Amino acid sequence: MPQKPITDSNMDFLYEAVLELESKDEAARFFEDLCTINELKSLSQRIVVAKMLTQHCVYSDIVAKTGASTATISRVNRSLSYGAGGYDDIFERLDRKAK
Repeated sequence: MPQKPITDSNMDFLYEAVLELESKDEAARFFEDLCTINELKSLSQRIVVAKMLTQHCVYSDIVAKTGASTATISRVNRSLSYGAGGYDDIFERLDRKAK
C-alpha cells in the first residue's frame, strides 16, 4: 500500500510551482535556482537509479552507470517497493509519451 505523500504548506507551494513549469528549459532554470548542484545531481541520480531498477538492472550495472552507492540504490529500491508510487506514475507517463 503506497504511503500518503508528505505535505505541509511549504511543500504544497513547491508542488504548485512545479506544476506551473511548461518546458524542459524552464524546469532546468527553475531547479538550478532552487537546488544546489549537488542536490540536483542527487535527485537526477535517484530517478535514473529508480528507472534502472524498474528495468530489472542489477546493482553492479547501476553503480557503473550512475555512480550511485549501493546504499542509495537500496533506499531507492525501498521507495519503489514501499513508497507513495510517485516513480511508477512518472515512469508510466514517460513510457506512454515515448510510444
